Amino acid sequence: MIRRTIACAATILSAAAALHSPGVGAQQAHSFYVLHQRTVSLTAQYWNPILTHVGRKSGVPLELKLAKTAQEGNASAEAGRYDFLYTNHLFTPERDRLGYRVIARPAGPGIRSQIVVPLDSPIQSLQDLNGKEVGFVSPDGFTGYWLPMDALLRAKVNIKVVFTGNQEASSAQLRVNKIAAAGVNSSVMSRYGRREAFEYRALWTSEPYGDLCIMANPKVPADKVNAVKAALIDMVNDPEGRKILEAGADLLKMHGDLGFVAADDREYDNYRKFYRTTQVK
Repeated sequence: MIRRTIACAATILSAAAALHSPGVGAQQAHSFYVLHQRTVSLTAQYWNPILTHVGRKSGVPLELKLAKTAQEGNASAEAGRYDFLYTNHLFTPERDRLGYRVIARPAGPGIRSQIVVPLDSPIQSLQDLNGKEVGFVSPDGFTGYWLPMDALLRAKVNIKVVFTGNQEASSAQLRVNKIAAAGVNSSVMSRYGRREAFEYRALWTSEPYGDLCIMANPKVPADKVNAVKAALIDMVNDPEGRKILEAGADLLKMHGDLGFVAADDREYDNYRKFYRTTQVK
């Protein structure tokens, strides 16, 4: 039943410009922006059942919002158009001042950035990438651009930048040898590799950073923020919520902890430190 619901939601919503969770009721829905690392359809398949469940449990209806590009989504966030967000793009000095606050994150140890090549690639080091095309998600991507580009600059490697649009597009272009290497989120890359039976290896891996987090707009009343936070965290303990999480994990080929845990802004201080010291301009 859960799988049928997920598939149906994706079929209906993938063609829409603004995707939303069904069954929000008469109450005005609160916008929930998701930085999509995968295709629009796959993102909708994963997130709509979660938002429907959390909206019903919290009494705060949630409407999924996706943007064509990360830059478009970030611009809307800067304009205050989203009530809740799932992203890691708001820790730059300029966006940090907007006041969005971290309330939760996916359970698990966090994420790393990697620069990867196909397993059979002749490239053995970062220096071997000199003059070659390397794929990145967008100029705003943290694990998919800022971290790997900083590593290349510090290694004094000059590459040709190719922006692909999202994490899995980078993986797909790498798989068919359209690019020599890709800067990726290691978790998204490993799940893509399992789904597509694609073998690769890492030339470079970053230190760990907090996963994409759920943030609340400061204009949203505290009682609603707390209700959404509680419903997200309780999903793993709720029989229906756990089934949704398990179906989502199976869809994306995710291994490890299920669900969401409480988080706060301090967990993302290493993002802020990175932006103060990076060589990327």
